[in-house]
Amino acid sequence: MKKIIKSAFIATIPVFMGYIVLGMAFGMLVVSQGYPIYYTLLMSLFIYAGSMQFITINLLTSGASLISAALMTLLINARHLVYGLSMLDRFKDTGKYKPYLIFSLTDETYSLLVGQDTNDKRYLFFVSLFDQCYWVIGSLIGSTIGSLITINTTGLDFAMTALFVVIVVDQFLNTDKYIYSYIGFIMSIICLIVFGSTSFIVPSMIGILGLLFIMYKKEKSHES
Repeated sequence: MKKIIKSAFIATIPVFMGYIVLGMAFGMLVVSQGYPIYYTLLMSLFIYAGSMQFITINLLTSGASLISAALMTLLINARHLVYGLSMLDRFKDTGKYKPYLIFSLTDETYSLLVGQDTNDKRYLFFVSLFDQCYWVIGSLIGSTIGSLITINTTGLDFAMTALFVVIVVDQFLNTDKYIYSYIGFIMSIICLIVFGSTSFIVPSMIGILGLLFIMYKKEKSHES
């Protein structure tokens, strides 16, 4: 068990470096809007959705309805449909760990799990757990600092996007399965041209999901 925990910790160090900083940015934004520190803790424990947490701040301040919040969450996190499809086999025999693995599958955790050639459920669990701990710790540090010092938070909400771009580029440069990246890039560009910048996310996610599902079925049929 100690060996597995150590391996998981080492694998998550890059995410640690990013999540501490990003979590701090999120925590600062929360208290800058007049919300108490415990809001940061609750959101990082039970929402834990990166970019959606940043947007949740705006939803709270604008008094958005539950329906609006639900639709916004669906649109923003639609990419997790693609993540879930590609992790079907990986999570199939994880037993009691499965609910948490599904809940904690953020962009960065996903990139770590797909990059490791192991289905050890304990390893998958600790990678996911470490990543969330980093986020929670970072957000608490940020909210504490923000409550003590007045900080200009302009631009902090872009931090999550910047980290995601860096991780995507790193994965692209260190993998031999370029087909999945090409599918994502090409389908997104086509939908951007056809539907415009304000409406391309859902069509592109549907297209990517459909193509990946077809590839998944073909791979399964070849294995059998």
